[in-house]
Amino acid sequence: MSDSLFRKKSIDKIVADAAAGLSDGHDGGGLRKVLGVRDLTFMGIAAVIGAGIFSTIGTAAFNGGPGIVFLFLITAVTCGFSALCYAEFASRVPIAGSAYTYAYVSFGELIAWIIGWALILEYAIGNIVVAISWSGYFNNLLEGFHIGLPGWLATNPSNARAGYEEAMKGLANGQALETLTKNAKLGYDAIMHAPVIGGWKLIINLPALFIVFLITVLAYIGIKESKKSTNFMVIFKIIVIIFVIVIGFFYVDTKNWDPFLPNGFGGVLAGVSAVFYAYIGFDAISTTAEECKNPQRDLPRGMMYSLLICTGLYILIALVLTGMVHFSELKVDDPLAYVFQKVHLNKIGYIVSISAVVATTSVLLVFQLGQPRIWMSMSRDGLLPKRFSKVHPKFHTPSFATVVTGFLVGIPALFVSSSTMTDLTSIGTLFAFVLVCFGVLVLPKVAREKGNSAFQLPYINGKYAIPLIVFIVAFLFRTRISDALTNITSEGYQEILFLVFMVIAIVTAVKSFIGSYSVIPVIGALSCLYLMIEIPAISWLWFFVWMGLGLTIYFLYGRKRSRLAGE
Repeated sequence: MSDSLFRKKSIDKIVADAAAGLSDGHDGGGLRKVLGVRDLTFMGIAAVIGAGIFSTIGTAAFNGGPGIVFLFLITAVTCGFSALCYAEFASRVPIAGSAYTYAYVSFGELIAWIIGWALILEYAIGNIVVAISWSGYFNNLLEGFHIGLPGWLATNPSNARAGYEEAMKGLANGQALETLTKNAKLGYDAIMHAPVIGGWKLIINLPALFIVFLITVLAYIGIKESKKSTNFMVIFKIIVIIFVIVIGFFYVDTKNWDPFLPNGFGGVLAGVSAVFYAYIGFDAISTTAEECKNPQRDLPRGMMYSLLICTGLYILIALVLTGMVHFSELKVDDPLAYVFQKVHLNKIGYIVSISAVVATTSVLLVFQLGQPRIWMSMSRDGLLPKRFSKVHPKFHTPSFATVVTGFLVGIPALFVSSSTMTDLTSIGTLFAFVLVCFGVLVLPKVAREKGNSAFQLPYINGKYAIPLIVFIVAFLFRTRISDALTNITSEGYQEILFLVFMVIAIVTAVKSFIGSYSVIPVIGALSCLYLMIEIPAISWLWFFVWMGLGLTIYFLYGRKRSRLAGE
């Protein structure tokens, strides 16, 4: 058992250790239990309503048109199934660690390491994206007050070069500098005025580093302070979003909704990575299980409440955005502010910028709370050095892990572009959802006792339903299956992934027929798998590079030092 790559943790032992205060590895100095269902709901909203609704929704609308409302519905259903599976795990394994811990008790150590390593990537890159988005809206806000940072302090080298090239083309065609796009003017200013150090132009995104520093300090100080800050920011941004929806409704031109699906359903799915990464909120909630007053009751409720509220707001915002301007104009960094500027409501645009700054700040806070708790859980299990599980004696937070997270997010945010970051985050999120959904199927069954508040998924026998669903999917995609089988090439990676998905779906259908698997976790897992095949190839390449690095660390360090190695 001690040498097995798939050695598992016992749920009973995990719960017993947590109850005895032994799970934090710091002499009983545990985390504070201060979170209720309202706090968890707000944290979920804080994580989901952020860069997705204020920034990347524009890219999704550009690809899918008004039809992206279907993407939000698909995402909501997929996340709903996943959230229910998360809820059962969180209820039965009420400690920090999220999908990492859940994989440990269901699939074993190697799979737990893989998902834990994926979650580190997911949270870090997710926060880099959000920090960059925050910087964009913060700069817009400063411009509204006629304050501006030098271009070389307000962007990254990649965006600066792209903007500069766009500006030079415009100027060569006789455009005045003042008439260029915002990105072109910013890139031109950055390249032309950046100081040169060692032969290199110094171009950094200083606001992104600044906000990561502030959020890291707040996350270090304590969960109680973070909770209060999150709750305030969520209330504020929901009020502003509802206000935007109501005002924007009066400027909707239904002609802009025609065509509703300009690029077909494929255009809608092209926005998966731009939207799905925002739904990491459910995972972020589950990382705080040890800080919940009643995790078995409150975690499931917080997850489902936040999902319903966020999905409703996303759909309404999407309809307003694509109704106010044509979808082809929405490929901008700040779509909400942009549409109000287009209808000459600049003051509303400033309010949107303020709300976006607040919204993305709350997302940063929740993500920055989540990642250190993943590191802490992996450290407790011996897979990472003990310092990562150190809990501050005064603030009762994973102090060292929080500081490391700040550096891991803040330094890249200075230099990198967010273009491929959302894709990488979406892979990590979907990967976690798949394992959690499948993991529920191998959890030991527990009897529902009177007074037991543990949440359990409603069982829906999938003996016949799941094979029927897979057959219907195969029939609907019969043309794509045929084309994929006859045109498999190294460049057609998505067709290869689609065939892999169909094989997994068929195998799952057969096993469901034999084992009478429950419908909810199986459909949740297959839905996430299908969405994963829409992720671009370059993101998959970087994901596998990251996984290779992680597995190297596990085999050289974690496997020998695991707490299960001596059992």
